[in-house]
Amino acid sequence: MHTVIFDLDGTLADTSGDLLAAANACFREMGLGDVLDHSRDAGIALRGGRPMLAEGLRRHRRYDADLVERYYPRLLECYRDAIDVHTVLYPGVETAIGALKSAGHPVGICTNKPEALAELLLGRLGIRGVFDSLVGADTLAVRKPDPEPLREAVRRAGGDPALCLLVGDSDTDHATARAAGVPSVLVTFGPAGNSVAALKPEALLGSFAELPGLVTRLTGESGRRPPAMSRMP
Repeated sequence: MHTVIFDLDGTLADTSGDLLAAANACFREMGLGDVLDHSRDAGIALRGGRPMLAEGLRRHRRYDADLVERYYPRLLECYRDAIDVHTVLYPGVETAIGALKSAGHPVGICTNKPEALAELLLGRLGIRGVFDSLVGADTLAVRKPDPEPLREAVRRAGGDPALCLLVGDSDTDHATARAAGVPSVLVTFGPAGNSVAALKPEALLGSFAELPGLVTRLTGESGRRPPAMSRMP
């Protein structure tokens, strides 16, 4: 059976509110106040900590690569300490994953969030136990869009890296799947919305209710296969 691997931020959960809060905590320490706003900057938040810091500094004409690197560890500290204040799972996540597992598909996570933070967040959300694997940004020496983290997530879930698909929300996820030679499914309910259609993934996902059927269509696997019958001597 194909393994289904998920991105985390913007795919399984809307983490943008807590990420933006962590960045704004850093900007306040710099004396800039709250620079980023959720209504405008949710997409920037899901690109990661460094892009948030860089964007905020550019808006104040204070961009400096060294300053970004200096505050990045502080941003991670702020985020760790308030990681699940605003974060919510997208509707239908647990039901869809339960259906995939019942059908025999291993499931895992491949994220560019540091592994320890991903573990912490999934534990706080109460869903870490449903995933067979988790590979973060620092689990290996490389990160997405390099295909090796995806392949490792599949292997750790007990699957074959040649038989998987990646559910994500960004060009990074699409490029990762392409590099691995496997299908990508991009969600349209994340901050990028329907703009991900321009990437021409193998499928678009409008809600998690559609996911089990979509996986069946892409893989041709409709459920657990019966055990092989042993032949009589």
